[in-house]
Amino acid sequence: MNGRTPPLGDSTGLWQAVIAAAAGRCQCRGTCGKTHAKDGDRCPAVHGGYVRHGTGPVSLLAAASDPAALLLPEHRAAALPKRELAAWCPACHDATRRTAAKANRGTAPPSDSLF
Repeated sequence: MNGRTPPLGDSTGLWQAVIAAAAGRCQCRGTCGKTHAKDGDRCPAVHGGYVRHGTGPVSLLAAASDPAALLLPEHRAAALPKRELAAWCPACHDATRRTAAKANRGTAPPSDSLF
């Protein structure tokens, strides 16, 4: 796998555009709970690189840049424009999503159902 191999189904080039805008690096600036202080306040994970010894290569995700928007249903998240997306490493994405879900507990999620 090279450093810019897109995921299957990226026929629009959206993933590639988001990753290129991020210079191939995770754009988390601490919403995951880590300060990333040693790395200029930004996650050091690079697409295709290794975070630490013994782990596989990092595959960056293109997902909502706003942590609250990470909780959107998949069909609404897929409709977000490029300007509202960021590159995330899986660890930062999952941790930020968990934090947003905890903060959102007790509030009624927006309903997408008809009934």
